[in-house]
Amino acid sequence: MKGMIVLRYKLAVFDMDGTILNTLEDLAASVDYALDKSGYPLRSIDEVCNFVGNGIRKLIERSVPYGTELKDIDIVHEHFTSYYKEHCADTTKPYEGIVKLMDTLRENGYKTAVVSNKADYAVQELCEEYFSGKFDMAAGEQQPRYQKKPAPDLVNLVMETLGVSNKDTVYIGDSDVDIMTAVNSNVDCISVDWGFRSREFLIENGAGTIVSSVCELEELLLS
Repeated sequence: MKGMIVLRYKLAVFDMDGTILNTLEDLAASVDYALDKSGYPLRSIDEVCNFVGNGIRKLIERSVPYGTELKDIDIVHEHFTSYYKEHCADTTKPYEGIVKLMDTLRENGYKTAVVSNKADYAVQELCEEYFSGKFDMAAGEQQPRYQKKPAPDLVNLVMETLGVSNKDTVYIGDSDVDIMTAVNSNVDCISVDWGFRSREFLIENGAGTIVSSVCELEELLLS
């Protein structure tokens, strides 16, 4: 175990899907269940991968056939939600080394949190399932009370609740939405390229710091 050191930041806020958890198979299975239930064509796992990042509602809107009426999108959304609540942890698992990283960060004095566009019920369940006691706070989509990412609402809420300033906070995620969230929250950003977006995509969308492994991320946070 490392001894106490001078931290680059005081608070590390993590995205969930594609950053700390590989949730893709469960998301894709739930999308296909909801589409099939409504008689729509299914989507490939690669298509679902490209659709995620802006919350469940947007995932459903992107998954249904073009021109689907709002009332029918609502029904697919309901099917997805009922299924995903029961199956959000069927195949989902932390990326290798992530659980240990959380322990290391906290041992060295970091506060840690999750801010995700995933529905709040799923964020809470998955944090309890895989990271019990390893986050000081976790927040998922809670519209209309708080606007979802890339709005800064939830990151600001976390900073305020945990008593940490934006200059002492870093946001870590795998997408363009996460990069914009960090900008809008006036915090530093670290992008990871092991998630749902490629390194090239992240660079094209303004990523300044990109890591390719949990070890690289730990070195940045504890250097």
